[in-house]
Amino acid sequence: MRALLASSIGVTCAALLVLPLVLPEDGSADRRQLAGAQTADLPGLPGSTRSLPLAPLAGSLDRAVPQAAARGLNSGDVAPFSLVGVVWDDPRAVLEGQVQVRTRAVATGEWSRWQELDAHSADAADPGTAETRAHGSTAPLWVGASDAVQARVRPTGGPLPEGLRLDLVDPGAEPPRNTSRASAASRELPELTRAETEAEAAAAGLRAAETEAQAGVRGPRIGPRPRIVLRKGWGADERLREKGSVYTRTIKAAFIHHSASGNAYRCSQSGSVLRGIYRYHVKSSGWRDFGYNFAVDKCGTVYEGRAGGVTKPVLGAHTLGFNTNSMGIAVLGTYTSTAPPAAAVNAVAKLTAWKLGLHGANPRGVTQLTSGGGNLYKKGRKVRLNVISGHRDGFATECPGRRLYQKLGATRSAAARLQGR
Repeated sequence: MRALLASSIGVTCAALLVLPLVLPEDGSADRRQLAGAQTADLPGLPGSTRSLPLAPLAGSLDRAVPQAAARGLNSGDVAPFSLVGVVWDDPRAVLEGQVQVRTRAVATGEWSRWQELDAHSADAADPGTAETRAHGSTAPLWVGASDAVQARVRPTGGPLPEGLRLDLVDPGAEPPRNTSRASAASRELPELTRAETEAEAAAAGLRAAETEAQAGVRGPRIGPRPRIVLRKGWGADERLREKGSVYTRTIKAAFIHHSASGNAYRCSQSGSVLRGIYRYHVKSSGWRDFGYNFAVDKCGTVYEGRAGGVTKPVLGAHTLGFNTNSMGIAVLGTYTSTAPPAAAVNAVAKLTAWKLGLHGANPRGVTQLTSGGGNLYKKGRKVRLNVISGHRDGFATECPGRRLYQKLGATRSAAARLQGR
């Protein structure tokens, strides 16, 4: 998501020129390897990631911009892809600039309008952890099946980061369907009533009842479990991520995000969007797995995100500085000026009522988390936050978008009602 910038990005863009896909001979073997090449994957792994270097963009329309200060790309024909993002070498470097792409649709041969990528992504593992990003990266953008791309990056602050390249992600085909009962059980969890949910939690020995009892509440307050499409259901290939899972102690808060990947997807494409983001998080950003714990599409379907068990406190890479003892939920789309669909907002309320309830948290409540380091709170600072917070509450960012953030008050109330409060 785009962090709030001190400098304006509402300026004339650099001109786009046709550029050869050749990297300068600067001694960087890693960058030369990425020049127009598909990154290494395990044999048989569905989908692909192709990296194209962004070369100096001469002939800027803005005379105040020094020649070669901007970067650009005109790809010509490439293998089909559906998701794009800009990546650079140093994960600590900040891209202060405007990033735009336009793509050519496979189905029609027509070019899209110029679309802007969120230049700053604060969806990340906490500083100093083993999962710190291998590269800097923008948020990814879903563009649908495309076979050519143009890109331009114009600096608005200091110099652009080194090693800028455009990653083109093919999410791979939909996984084959198996209609057997065993296969269905591995693909999704069905919706449960509140009574069924509480009985299941008690049988599993989850600690929600104990936590609530300590707070003087009679009995567990767990919202009914929503239907959840599991990783196998949306086609996550487990060979792509690192093995194993990392857990935190509990879930005290939920951070709500928008994926900033655009709204031009059909709900039937949600699995492809998720596979594209998953691949981008792992192969382009260098995370161990999908960053968010859960995702929700605009039709209100809930998806398992990071592997490790939907009831468990899996450590994610979603809110830089506050991943410990929290979970991240991404609503697929961009909701800065577009209102999120009611189905998606309702699904977030249901999901938080259930998952927070499993860990004894009141959706209307306030909790305390210790910052792991970020641009709002220094490492080690104890911060009071709403149990259901927006990403911007823990990091200076526009995420989850103004229109989605405005819905969080109603989400807290709805989730609390679902818990019977």
